[in-house]
Amino acid sequence: MIALRDLCYTIFAIVALPIWLPRMIWTGKVRTDWPARLGRGAPIARTARPRVLIHAVSVGEVNAIRGLVDRLARDRMAPEIIVSVSTDTGIARARALFAANHTVVRTPFDFSFAVRSWLDRTKPDLLVLVELELWPNMVHLANARGIPVAVVNGRLSDRSFRRYLKVRGIVRGMFAGADIVLAQNAAIAARFTELGAGEVLVTGNMKWDSISITDSVPGSDKLREDFGIPAGVPLVVAGSTEPGEEALLRDALPAGARLLIAPRKPEWFDGVAANLPGCVRRSKSERGGADTRYYLLDTIGELRMAYALADAIVMGRSFGKLYGSDPIEPASLGKPVVIGPRVADFRDVVEAFVRGGGIRQVGAPELASTLAELLSDAGTRSTLVRNARAVIRAEQGGSARTAEVLLAMLASRA
Repeated sequence: MIALRDLCYTIFAIVALPIWLPRMIWTGKVRTDWPARLGRGAPIARTARPRVLIHAVSVGEVNAIRGLVDRLARDRMAPEIIVSVSTDTGIARARALFAANHTVVRTPFDFSFAVRSWLDRTKPDLLVLVELELWPNMVHLANARGIPVAVVNGRLSDRSFRRYLKVRGIVRGMFAGADIVLAQNAAIAARFTELGAGEVLVTGNMKWDSISITDSVPGSDKLREDFGIPAGVPLVVAGSTEPGEEALLRDALPAGARLLIAPRKPEWFDGVAANLPGCVRRSKSERGGADTRYYLLDTIGELRMAYALADAIVMGRSFGKLYGSDPIEPASLGKPVVIGPRVADFRDVVEAFVRGGGIRQVGAPELASTLAELLSDAGTRSTLVRNARAVIRAEQGGSARTAEVLLAMLASRA
């Protein structure tokens, strides 16, 4: 089976080469760490302490494990923690968060030779996979070495579940290879069970623990100054938008307000700029004037600072064709949050906020009136902020529950 998987991966890579290679060249992703993606790298010397290898695919998953890593590190066993990440942006974020105290490495492609090298270098006592990072060779080779595999913050969206159901006979062994799945909620737990996972527990969504409730973010005032955004002028910040949403936001922006927009992907920056006449671009160190209405945050790693400047926040990828963005962090910063109807990837989070009166979920036709109301009514903004923070506090605790299970697995293995 391993040889067959490698052959399938190779055929797929060759067939899809005309698609993925030009895209990687265009976006600059071709300048990635190719040796590490193929499993190469320096061995990591072992100590007497138990070792946990946590694989988080990208930025969202890296952010989600902040509380978990901290709880594991503070335990009396003091396990060594290696954080392994797939994407370039994810590994940059992991280094910023964890490199001072823990080892950060690249997760390789799922070719068997690459995974073997990765496991040889890291020598984990426990392999932790975040959300739905089950890969056939990775799971199989960990099982063959007697390394327990745990899925944490387990998540199976409606789309992913339907796709896996169509090939259930093929993927059942992969799901069964996880020693335990710690799911975000009961519905997701049932999906993992139906696909073949053995022991499945509900421990909650760790993303609620990945943020700190605060009213300020270091660097936000400097960002305002660099952009030339006047103090006291109503500012709408739209984060992680998809193509087309900039036009909706442009047309829904109340008179006298300004829009700071941060598209989700770099390859969308130029298209957004074309639809926002006179926009000021962060990447070009441009500074707006008195008549500037639009500011384009076309850089990486500054969105949290932008959120801290907002009078109202609009979550991108929720009014178009995609499946939503995570509203937890912006809500934690004391800002009223508006989100659209397309939230399949974050349905549970959005539903918790809506039930608690901590977020506004509206359709595109209501966006303009909603923004006008929020920007003109400080009382409404304060109520949303207060309710949102109450929801966050009530939902926290998943990281601690997850850590207790993992620590018990480490203790049992010792």
